[in-house]
Amino acid sequence: LDMAPDSFDDKYRDCVLAMTEELPALNRSEFQQNPHFAEIWVKAAAEWQSHGAPESSLSPPKAIAVTALTMGLYSIFNEKVRAAGSSRQEYQDNFHYKTLHFLLTQAVVTLRENQGRQCHDVYWGVPGVHFTAVVGQKVRFGYFALMPLSKKVAQGYGTDTMFQVHTCHGVNIEDFSYSLKNREVLIPPFETFKVIGVTREGEKPRIRLNYTEIYSNYSCEWLEGDSTGDSLG
Repeated sequence: LDMAPDSFDDKYRDCVLAMTEELPALNRSEFQQNPHFAEIWVKAAAEWQSHGAPESSLSPPKAIAVTALTMGLYSIFNEKVRAAGSSRQEYQDNFHYKTLHFLLTQAVVTLRENQGRQCHDVYWGVPGVHFTAVVGQKVRFGYFALMPLSKKVAQGYGTDTMFQVHTCHGVNIEDFSYSLKNREVLIPPFETFKVIGVTREGEKPRIRLNYTEIYSNYSCEWLEGDSTGDSLG
């Protein structure tokens, strides 16, 4: 566990309108460069339409972005998110999910406001890995992490490390998830946590994390090419 220093963690503060204007051209370009993304996006749009394009606080593109994440983009997209912030060049040249990253970030912001800025206790069960952590350490996941509200569901994914996470920027996405059976919370890359407890059951770590602040290294990178740290409570 660490602060995920290579994560692309842009919050798009102060550039939402400008980014929104860029989206159509950027999306066309990324569909050409990233056929898998294009394919999943079309399926996610059809899935969303099949539910009657329900009215919600999210615009259609944001709603479809959340659905797409849960339909088969989760692992590959987040692998790229965790590496795309290693340099400006890496983000500009090799990260062909810029549209999805922006829309998911905005979806989190919108849903958080709509859900009354409530905090959630969620769980993450990890198979095959024993994470190490120290009480007092600050950490980030550094990607768009999906975690169930049910401890039992989390244990079904694995129990070699179990996390209990108190998130205050994560949002409930059950209305938009392709996996309707699990109530899940989406945690953004820029949310920072403090390790408040580490115990073991045999060899298996049990780690408790508590929200502390949001922190991002990048700010409106696509528009400005500017990398400056920004920390807010």
